Amino acid sequence: MSLQADPASLPRLLTGIPVHGAMDLKEHVAIHGEAPFAKRRERRGAGTLIDLVEQAGLLGRGGAAFPAAAKMRAVVGAGRSRIGVRPIVLANAAEGEPASLKDRVLLEGLPHLVLDGGVLAARAVGADELILCIDESAGPALQSATSAIRERERTGGDALKVSIQPVPVGYVSGQESALVNLCSGGPAKPTLTPPMPFQRGVRRRPTLINNAETLAHLALIARYGPQWFRQLGTQAHPGSTLLTLSGAVTHPGVYEIEYGAPLASLIEAAGGTSTPIRAALLGGYAGTWFDGAAISTLALSNDHLAPHDASLGAGIAVLLSQETCPVAETSRVTRWLAGQSAGQCGPCVHGLGAIAGAIEEFAAGTASAETGQRTVRWASQVKGRGACRHPDGVVGFVTSALDVFAEEFADHARHGPCDACSRARELPLPMPIELATAA
Repeated sequence: MSLQADPASLPRLLTGIPVHGAMDLKEHVAIHGEAPFAKRRERRGAGTLIDLVEQAGLLGRGGAAFPAAAKMRAVVGAGRSRIGVRPIVLANAAEGEPASLKDRVLLEGLPHLVLDGGVLAARAVGADELILCIDESAGPALQSATSAIRERERTGGDALKVSIQPVPVGYVSGQESALVNLCSGGPAKPTLTPPMPFQRGVRRRPTLINNAETLAHLALIARYGPQWFRQLGTQAHPGSTLLTLSGAVTHPGVYEIEYGAPLASLIEAAGGTSTPIRAALLGGYAGTWFDGAAISTLALSNDHLAPHDASLGAGIAVLLSQETCPVAETSRVTRWLAGQSAGQCGPCVHGLGAIAGAIEEFAAGTASAETGQRTVRWASQVKGRGACRHPDGVVGFVTSALDVFAEEFADHARHGPCDACSRARELPLPMPIELATAA
């Protein structure tokens, strides 16, 4: 059955994904058909892809949820203003977030879907180069992407230059300006903007940067159309998305869900919880904590989560059990996040270190009556500052933890470490959670 035959069904992206290894080009074409605009005579119409993406309402899957069509139009406009300069497309699969595995899943199992999206996006914006940015520690993803590129070259390939850029392991290495800097010959560290990548990106050329999952959706929209895409999801956040579910759940892994689906239904599909739940973290380590009692009320879409000052980020949900200490967990992750600073901006270097130190005081039982107030004040001072948004994510993680786990923080301040402090940690650092891909 083709995807188009049953538009409201799942999976979409994960259709036919192998249990082991990668889907080859022949299998990929058998499921999805040839990519549109593949023949030379069709390429004049490639620009209409931007209209299709706009009608579909595709939002970026890298965390910011920026409209994909708006990015593409900005690159087209910048390219037209610079005669003789062709844009570049970057597929961002750096995935430095420890609680996310979705981009690895796509590249390990379905590299041709991501490559289709990258090639189509390049044609639409007039680019002559596509660069896949992949975490250097993601060996299977690097291997499958390399094999897929070679396979396409053997079958005639495309005039487009396609290459892979390994990205050093690091939480901020996959930030857009960090990738631009890396692909231009510099370190994988964020730089101040403007200029924005669409204005002056890799090697000073207009650059379109899309998450790997965004490009995979784009490849399906090009084939099946915007109406098909909107059969799932909400009006504000249409379509499906990949979500990495981990923590105290029976079958952790990467799941494809419809935007707006209840979190409780996803947990049920994953076999239920493995132990009673204390809290849920949505959006990863730049995300927001929710009390376990709220799980039954949460829906997985940014429009539903926005009133809670939360989002799905890059598609992450972590369930924290009642058996671990949330104060110790928060302290451990906050110190790690502080250490992930690029070391370029004072608010990040000094502010995040101070915040991590304050949380460590709570964990050690040495916090004073003013420690919590200082933490909140420092959080407000670093938010919105620096070359990237790393401080903003840390602030959201910490302040929501102080709210949701207020009782535990107060107890640590009065009585010191609890019995659960010595138990095994549940939040993944840096990327050790097991993968169980499911539709």
